[in-house]
Amino acid sequence: MKHNGQILRLLALIFFSVSSVYGQVQQQPAPEQSQQASQLGDPVRQLNLSPEQREKIRSIREQTKSERAAINERLRETNRALEEVLDTDNPNEGLVEQRMRDVAAAQAESMRMRILTEVRIRRVLTLEQLAILRTLHQQSHQQGRDRILTEGRQQRRQGIDGSRGLQNQRNGMGPLLPRRALQRRSRP
Repeated sequence: MKHNGQILRLLALIFFSVSSVYGQVQQQPAPEQSQQASQLGDPVRQLNLSPEQREKIRSIREQTKSERAAINERLRETNRALEEVLDTDNPNEGLVEQRMRDVAAAQAESMRMRILTEVRIRRVLTLEQLAILRTLHQQSHQQGRDRILTEGRQQRRQGIDGSRGLQNQRNGMGPLLPRRALQRRSRP
């Protein structure tokens, strides 16, 4: 799953870059995206996409735009429905199972759409561009691993994952409910 997510982030970065070349995106990129772009270099330039390729990629994105929006909305709705069931005082396990199946189906549909879009876009690229894309992906993957390691070191220094600063002796897990709430619930 991580592997697909990183490929998709890289492709999303390429798509945003391509659409900005056409002047479709007028807003400033998020700091995380601009930092990633500066670390990797400009993927669009590195891929050296021709105007025809850019147009084909833009067309692929436009063709799937409404379907992607509908899938994303369904995913948000299924997640909301699951959260609502979980937020009830006594969740029905059967209903929770159904909502989880709904979320899983929506996630699967979202992934299917992303992968099919990626496959269509890869068909537009030349063999050399595909090799560059693989290299960019490997760099992105390595940077992600480096970032995770760095964050882990920072957390250890701050005492988040050590015994320092924990709320109690249960690995920092406080009680789910205060004692007063538990006493109120246990009374008939």
